[in-house]
Amino acid sequence: MIFVADSAKNKISELMTSSSLDEGHFVRVSVTSGGCSGLTYNLDFDDTSLPDDQVFEDNGVKVVTDLKSFLYLCNTTLEFSGGLNGKGFFFNNPNASRTCGCGESFAV
Repeated sequence: MIFVADSAKNKISELMTSSSLDEGHFVRVSVTSGGCSGLTYNLDFDDTSLPDDQVFEDNGVKVVTDLKSFLYLCNTTLEFSGGLNGKGFFFNNPNASRTCGCGESFAV
């Protein structure tokens, strides 16, 4: 399961409304190679599901990821911070053994 915190839900709703995205769109998360810790999170809106996608709904938000990425994201919570110390979405990932200083990449 991939979880969505209230802070992320509110920001996602705001972004979908301001971008005029319909209810057919969802949040796609994935993990790719890169970053100073080895793996990088990707987050975007999408409206096309693929055959091997893993689909979750938490807190009223539909989240989709590919199977390979899900192995890294299992039990992760998507959060949003509007504070001065790093504004934006971030992943609270219990599978990460270390993260970089900016929080954009991780290792398992």
